[in-house]
Amino acid sequence: MDQLSSPMNEVNIMAKLADLKDEHYHTLLALSVAIELLIEKGVLTREEIARKAAELDAFMVPPPYPTA
Repeated sequence: MDQLSSPMNEVNIMAKLADLKDEHYHTLLALSVAIELLIEKGVLTREEIARKAAELDAFMVPPPYPTA
């Protein structure tokens, strides 16, 4: 059996994917909390954040892979 396609290797890959999804969730949660606190404290407005996000998004090059 090819070592790259062994059942244990597939389990390990799935576990790593689950860890990445969990880490991604926590990163987005922390970012959302920081943004909400900045808005609540009057440091930034939602419009300023949206405007800056659009500005930064305009600099992004298309990803090297297809998106759906």
